[in-house]
Amino acid sequence: MKVFENVDAYIESFPVTVQRKLQEIRKIIKTAAPEALESISYGMPAYKLSGKPLVYFAGYKQHIGFYATPTGHTAFAKELSKYKQGKGSVQFPLTEPIPLTLIAKIVQFRVQEQLNNK
Repeated sequence: MKVFENVDAYIESFPVTVQRKLQEIRKIIKTAAPEALESISYGMPAYKLSGKPLVYFAGYKQHIGFYATPTGHTAFAKELSKYKQGKGSVQFPLTEPIPLTLIAKIVQFRVQEQLNNK
């Protein structure tokens, strides 16, 4: 696994068309969770709030993986049902528009969930 110093370096390691999509997701997360700390964890961009994982995302050859485990996926199961999913992950194909509004809703849900569980 390649080690990245920060999220900028991670995003810059992808082709320009993928970089744009990753930057859009990053912007959505930072807007929906301005208090979240950004880092690299498990080799991908990670966001933590109050020291607890909030969401992650990762670029791949054919898709972007989004990880809002565990509850972010469960709470939005209907909206996410059209996408390929794995345990705790959802895959947004690079050949389709990224559902930025849905991602924002999931991040906002996770923020509220963490704030309510303090």
